[in-house]
This record gives sequence, structure tokens and C-alpha cells, in this order.
Amino acid sequence: MVREDKSSWKANYFLKIVQLLDEYPKCFLVNADNVGSKQMQQIRISLRGHAIVLMGKNTMMRKAIRGHLANNPKLDQLLQHIKGNIGFVFTKEELVNIRDLLLANKVRAPARAGAVAPLDVVVPAQNTGLGPEKTSFFQALNIPTKITKGTIEIIQDVNLIKTGDKVGMSEATLLNMLNISPFTYGLVVQKVYDSGTVFDPAILDITEDDLRSKFMGGVARVAAVSLAIKYPTVASVPHSIVNGLKNCLSIAAVTDITFKEAEKLKEYLKDPSKFAVAAPAAATASAAPAAAAAAKAEEPEEESDDDMGFGLFD
Repeated sequence: MVREDKSSWKANYFLKIVQLLDEYPKCFLVNADNVGSKQMQQIRISLRGHAIVLMGKNTMMRKAIRGHLANNPKLDQLLQHIKGNIGFVFTKEELVNIRDLLLANKVRAPARAGAVAPLDVVVPAQNTGLGPEKTSFFQALNIPTKITKGTIEIIQDVNLIKTGDKVGMSEATLLNMLNISPFTYGLVVQKVYDSGTVFDPAILDITEDDLRSKFMGGVARVAAVSLAIKYPTVASVPHSIVNGLKNCLSIAAVTDITFKEAEKLKEYLKDPSKFAVAAPAAATASAAPAAAAAAKAEEPEEESDDDMGFGLFD
């Protein structure tokens, strides 16, 4: 098979990226650090029929997008985010579903010296199975150990690496000796492009309940401001009506004025006992034991009073 020359390959690449930008209204900008060719092939297979992955040199991506700005000026927002080991994942489906597919295609990998830790690494307390000759190695890393049945045992969990730290040679060697592969690597979503708008992937986690809660919080603030400045709005009118009704009920309670909503209030003020049926019953039930206890407490006093002043031979 004859391989096409470099100029033809570049021309075809420009045509492909322009075609994808025109055909697909949505895409992810993904970081491909530490993703090998075999894993990339697996990712492409899992996304087949749902999305298209396009990698390439940043200079070529920028050049292709700049040349297409005349047809779609909104693509200019992508240029500032094309840096590092970046690629595109184009799709027409729901962004959340494609994002979940990308997250599912991650593989575990051992810690390598010089790599930046994407998460905290904790070495759990365990029997390492290593011989006592390795004790000095653990002491150099300030890991508390003891010898149990001729092997080294880590006696408590140890925070070995923090997120963002570079993995040292000693830490990498220890994790490899313990057969711990703490990191997972895959395509990491950096930005999301949707119909001319670029936003962070965290936006995809916002649910309808979150939107509803934020919206109702805004309505409450508008209502509060409107009531404070006495400027009626759609948000404040219901509160104004309720407050007005309360004022009318207050006037009706101290005057002979009455209306339908005030009739029950006036009836209650006239005879509260009609609305306190359950309360007296509960009070009576609780008062009965108290009365009985009081009666028992009073009986000895009455007997002692009867005996006072009288002798056996009076």
C-alpha cells in the first residue's frame, strides 16, 4: 500500500476537520496525556456510531479552524483552548451520555517517576510479604512498620502522594513493589463546545432540580426586593395579596366588619372552646394522674391532724 505524501495528508486532514465542524454541532475538547495507542483504539471502538475522535497537531487544528472562521465565526472560541495534548470528540447525541462513555474507557496504570498525580494516593495498612531487609526502604519514606512472622507489615494507612505532586522514584518503586496501580488514564474532557458556546464539563452535571432550585431562589429574591421598595411584580403580587388579606382580617377582628374569609376568625374569637376539643381531653387525661398523686400525698396529713390533741384515755 502506497502511503500518501505529507502535503496530501495535510490537505485531507484540513478537509476532514472542516467537514466535522460543519456536520457536528457539538464536541468535546479532550486531553490525551498518558493514553496509549491500544487504549485509543479501544476508545474509538466504544464510541463507534455515537461519536468521532479526531487527534492531531495543535498548529494544524488552529490553522484549519482559522481558515473556517469566515463560515462559522463562533469557532473562534475554540482557539484559546487548543493547547497541550488536545483532541476533539464530535457528536450529535446527548453530551452527558458521550461524557459517560469517555469516563468509562479508563485503564489502571502503575505510578511512574516524574508523573503528576491526578489524585491522592494512600497506601493501606497491610502485610507486604517483603522480607526484613527492605525495612530501611520503608523508614526512608517515613512509613511505620513492624516485623510479623518474618515479613514487613505496614501498621497504619499512609498518605503517600497528594494530588498535583510529582511522583518520586522512591514512591513509584514502593507502589510497584506492593503491586498498587493507583492511577487511571483516559481521555479527560477539558471543555465542551455546543452550538457556538464553550463551557466547563461540570455544567453537564447540573440537573433539572438544580435549575428549578436556582430559579425559585431568584424569584424569592425578586419578590423580597419588590416588597421592600413597594414596586409590584409578578413575583411579589401573591405576597402582597396575602399580606393585604392579613390586614383585612386584623381589622375585621376588632370591628363589626365581616366577610367570608373572616367568619371563621370571628367565630373562634367569640368561642375558642369550639376549636379546642382535643386539647382539653389531653389535658384531662394528664391531670387525672396528677390529681390522684396529690390526693395520696394529702391523705397522711389529714390522718395526722385527726390524731392531734386526743389521747388514748380522753
